[in-house]
Amino acid sequence: MNSHSDSGTRISSIRVTDETITADLADGRTVSVPLAWSWRLADATPEQRANWRLIGSGHGVHWPDVDEDISVRGMLDGIPAARPHPRGA
Repeated sequence: MNSHSDSGTRISSIRVTDETITADLADGRTVSVPLAWSWRLADATPEQRANWRLIGSGHGVHWPDVDEDISVRGMLDGIPAARPHPRGA
């Protein structure tokens, strides 16, 4: 299997603003995606956005306060999170 995370790409730090989610990668690159790509983080408070931890040896980030996970592969491949549709809608 050939994927970005298999190739060793890892996140070293992350910042979330009112506009973007920006990851600094261990290889020196920086990747940024629109905050709207994560509806959970878009709905979160600044304090909740600031409470994160690296998971999978840096292949992803977890925000425990809003139960959100974002992978480096998802950011690099441009895969936004889909907001669930309410039942019966």
